Amino acid sequence: MNEQQLKQLVEAALFAASDSVTLDDLIQGPLTGYKINRPRLRQVLDELMADYQERGVQLVEVASGYRFQTRAELAPALANLWQERAPKYSPALLETLAMIAWRQPVTRGEIEAVRGVSVSTQIMRTLQDRGWVKVVGQKEVPGRPSLYATTKAFLDYFSLQSVDDLPALAAQHPELEALARDATTQTDERPGLAENDQDTRERDATKAIVH
Repeated sequence: MNEQQLKQLVEAALFAASDSVTLDDLIQGPLTGYKINRPRLRQVLDELMADYQERGVQLVEVASGYRFQTRAELAPALANLWQERAPKYSPALLETLAMIAWRQPVTRGEIEAVRGVSVSTQIMRTLQDRGWVKVVGQKEVPGRPSLYATTKAFLDYFSLQSVDDLPALAAQHPELEALARDATTQTDERPGLAENDQDTRERDATKAIVH
């Protein structure tokens, strides 16, 4: 198989796949029997990514592998193709997700202490049902509250390869770093706060956290 044929086969496999595709998926799938090594395959993928760089459809690498996706800036126009609208999430949910992504692993109490309001059970359930957040353990403090972190599905949705690709929020808002440290100390002393089931009470001051 020459380079052009290999490139065409990899491109076709990625186009036909319903989910992100890893190097192993390609080697053990459509490239079975061709003795294509990983460095050569990665070079082909890099070439394809460059080929699609300025097009309406791009080849990107996310946490789960490689996939084709439309350019982000075209989303508003493309949304008119479907009658069904994407779900809209509340500011409280998005702020909670931002705190988990930024501070992970983090307890519910630590999120509440930084935001200044309680986090409803429904918000945590929605984030977990969406597949963006999961419980990764318990913090070794009295009450052993659950620790939450983001998932590969979260990274894939936002076209990230790893949490290292997240924006450096602490660098943009250094005052939040100190506030989060204080919140950690406070919630360690109040374990009951971690599993508080009160409804979220919105406060205008918390909006600054994600801006």
